[in-house]
Amino acid sequence: MGITAGKLQLLFGLLALVALAVSIWAWPLLSGRNWKAVLGRAGVLLGNQILTLVALGLVVNAYFGFYGSWSDLLGTDGGTAPIVVGDENPDPGRSPAAAGRPGRVTDEGQVALPPGVGGRLEQVVISGTASGISSTAYVYLPRQYFDKRHADRRFPAILALTGYPGDARNLITRLNLPVVAAKAIDAGQMPPTVMVLMRPTVVPPRDTECMDVPGGPQVETYFTRDLRASMAASYRVGLDAQNWGVFGGSTGGYCALKMSMRHPESFSAAVSLSGYYRSAVDMTTGDLFGGDSRLRDENDLMWRLRNLPVPPVSVLVTSSRRGEKDYDETRRFLALAKEPMRTASMILPSGGHNFNTWNREIPQVLPWLGRQLHSPSGLPPDRGHGAPDQAAQPAGPTARAADRAGRPAQPTGRADRPTDLLTGPADGLPGPADRLTGRQGRADRE
Repeated sequence: MGITAGKLQLLFGLLALVALAVSIWAWPLLSGRNWKAVLGRAGVLLGNQILTLVALGLVVNAYFGFYGSWSDLLGTDGGTAPIVVGDENPDPGRSPAAAGRPGRVTDEGQVALPPGVGGRLEQVVISGTASGISSTAYVYLPRQYFDKRHADRRFPAILALTGYPGDARNLITRLNLPVVAAKAIDAGQMPPTVMVLMRPTVVPPRDTECMDVPGGPQVETYFTRDLRASMAASYRVGLDAQNWGVFGGSTGGYCALKMSMRHPESFSAAVSLSGYYRSAVDMTTGDLFGGDSRLRDENDLMWRLRNLPVPPVSVLVTSSRRGEKDYDETRRFLALAKEPMRTASMILPSGGHNFNTWNREIPQVLPWLGRQLHSPSGLPPDRGHGAPDQAAQPAGPTARAADRAGRPAQPTGRADRPTDLLTGPADGLPGPADRLTGRQGRADRE
């Protein structure tokens, strides 16, 4: 019987009620002062509490979708799935860079990487001029960034977001994004790429759903304009949409999809892990729309696909047939998507709304995202952190292969021909993604 089965929840609910009735009936019989009576009372209380907690835990897990199977709960579910690619336009056009004066990136120091992982991880504060928002981030620079042979090279970049409220450190300690990226780069599965690791909650504790709130924080402007301009002014990264992708899980997944669809001039590709498709509205968000129904609709991704021109972006979405509530809505999202949007998906047989599931998906979806991006050429006016350091590491053959992979992906199959990203050719990658819906009951609270 599966961990989310209704019969299992009913069974333990009834057992908890029976245990409560038994404890009430037996309590007078266990009123003595001898050690047997004391142990009996303790046993009745303990058994009743355990059954009650198990029953509640099963109901809560089924509602929020934390774990989709017993193996998922125990961390022994290692099953994965291929990335299924839809029709793809191989030549997405360039998008103009966002206008405006850049903000700044304030270096707070380095963060240790695991032994053997090349590159550098820096903790910074990214400030935005247009939005007036500043937030802490971690910036991963691949080892090729410090290679003297690449001193005049700019790199593509990925913005990676947690769920709500999230902790950006989870992207490092729980999802191992710098490690996965470094291994993929060295194996030639993705081009050398800079990563910006953040949480979407840049005005804590409010959950803004990554939007410009009327009369409130301008979070969408911060991520789509300020962050890219500030990074390009301080690091050797590009500024065009074709140089930037966005990646996220749960709330971060919704933000990734929404920002790429609403701002194709900022992000040309997005990955959503267990994301949903319309803004949540609850006590953590407050009034996001100011009573404007049009603004509410424009932040509903299904509504956008039905009523607005489809943007020329590549998106990949993940879900699970068992364990994720948004599986059906993801399929509907994919069915609505059409050219010039390019879609791809990874659908696991089972998996809940948790780090274990996402860790099974990331080794494929992160390289997919990296291969959708173009490597910029030339140098920005201010190289800032980009000056080569004395610890430059020589790039080996695999690194050079990765460097050559920095051009747009070519289509490798249609939606009815599953393609595994990791088995694809070094220079070409499957296209965009499948999709999810639903808030998962705010299960992304970490």
